[in-house]
Amino acid sequence: MDTAFPSAPLVITSGEPAGIGPDLCVRLAVAPPDIPFVVIADKHLLQQRAAQLGIALQLHDYAASTASQFLSPSLPVIHVPIAAPCQPGVLNAANSAYVLEMLRRAAQGCQSGEFSGMVTAPVHKGVINDAGIPFTGHTEYLAELMHAPQVVMMLAGGGMRVALATTHLPLREVADAITPTLLESVLRILHRDLQRRFGMAHPRILVAGLNPHAGEGGHLGREEIEVMIPVLDKLRAEGMNVSAPLPADTLFAAHRLRECDAVLAMYHDQGLPVLKHASFGAGVNITLGLPIIRTSVDHGTALDLAGTGKAEVGSLLEAIRVAAQMVQHERA
Repeated sequence: MDTAFPSAPLVITSGEPAGIGPDLCVRLAVAPPDIPFVVIADKHLLQQRAAQLGIALQLHDYAASTASQFLSPSLPVIHVPIAAPCQPGVLNAANSAYVLEMLRRAAQGCQSGEFSGMVTAPVHKGVINDAGIPFTGHTEYLAELMHAPQVVMMLAGGGMRVALATTHLPLREVADAITPTLLESVLRILHRDLQRRFGMAHPRILVAGLNPHAGEGGHLGREEIEVMIPVLDKLRAEGMNVSAPLPADTLFAAHRLRECDAVLAMYHDQGLPVLKHASFGAGVNITLGLPIIRTSVDHGTALDLAGTGKAEVGSLLEAIRVAAQMVQHERA
């Protein structure tokens, strides 16, 4: 579908201040997307980064009543003050609370209807944890913040949509985490949001097995037989179009992907390397199961590129476009 303006602006959080998030937001002022948006950041940080990039940046304070003025060469900003001076590429745990406050402000605005959805620049998990704040990622943080009982991470790009049954877990914990309850909940959320936010009346979902060769009939693991197949049979009986567990090494063949609208992988590095190989720099991270629409870039903070002008803005622009499309589908 053609991207149309959301009913309210999208809100963009600028992410880790020492990374490329501020650079990408500054770049939006040079070639803004044809979609209303507002950036949450420290204004002085944006001006400093713009100066380093050689961009004459004009900022104006956001106010909901000036939504019609968003489509301009300048950047509308909600100012959140940074805690400590920031040097590109140099992490400082003192600024971790600043990063989380931007997320909190954006989420609150989405829940109130002030914004139609949120788009997030990358954060650095390690430095937030170094500040003594337990943090495993945007997905889990927003779920806790909004009291969402279950959320699903899905990445889109390269002609694929890949959702994850588990996200940021050590590999040795994955098998125990994939329970019938979890798998059923993840598939119901994936199916519902493909309908509601992507406009698919009857989504087709391919499901990757956990083990090599999808367990090889139980010889390489029994999770498919004991956990997965009963859940998939139950959902199929209800009318959901989900496959049996399929070997992950052949699941991403072109003829398979033509048969589906999304793939459900069992863990992070089972599904995402294939998608990122096909779309890195233009992929989008999407959180399903939240009461709001949230998309993000498909890359990290790239500390070595911060302030150099070498960071590519393509993934952020695609995340904005996808968020706007999701808003339109949900309104429809």
